Amino acid sequence: MTTYNKTARAWLAGCAAVAIALTLGGCASRGGGAALADAKPVTDHTYLIGPGDNINIVVWRNPEVSTSVPVRPDGKITTPLVEDLEASGKTSTELARDIEKALAKFIQQPVVTVIVTGFVSTYGEQIRVIGQAARPQALPYRRDMSLMDVLIMVGGVTELASGNKATIIRKIDGKNQVIPVRLDDLIKDGDISANLYMRPGDILVVPESFF
Repeated sequence: MTTYNKTARAWLAGCAAVAIALTLGGCASRGGGAALADAKPVTDHTYLIGPGDNINIVVWRNPEVSTSVPVRPDGKITTPLVEDLEASGKTSTELARDIEKALAKFIQQPVVTVIVTGFVSTYGEQIRVIGQAARPQALPYRRDMSLMDVLIMVGGVTELASGNKATIIRKIDGKNQVIPVRLDDLIKDGDISANLYMRPGDILVVPESFF
């Protein structure tokens, strides 16, 4: 084989390698962003009571003071023998202990269990979806909630949405950070790499397409 042929083949092989690398690189870049498989869910999240939640209060051996009450818009509750007790921002266990302390003035060694229903949570922990979602709304955060779960709950996006230009605004170390997400790839193409875990307080912004 001549030196020219060897050089030509080497050049062609190099070009082929570059082409393959670019093709693979293009496929990989399509999955850019925080893929669900690469992200970690929130494993230590504890639900915090918020305005609008319903609270079932069970006082052992004292059915006359056991009751079910809503958390008022100011975050407080009123129960038999206990008035204006702060509930918002507390766990059910913390609230139960506070009720026990308040009832101890009237009942000897009260034992209280608090059961939360009608989940709304605190405003700081809610997932907010704004813009061109089918049903923009605030959602209570749930453990292991993903972007796909949020989209299902809001009914997807409208025809005017620019899904691949959507963003999540997330507070990290006290600062708001913008995370690009690809809703069109997730919804229309079934690209699961575009899915990611949500965090309490995330804001999903779905912009409108202008063309």
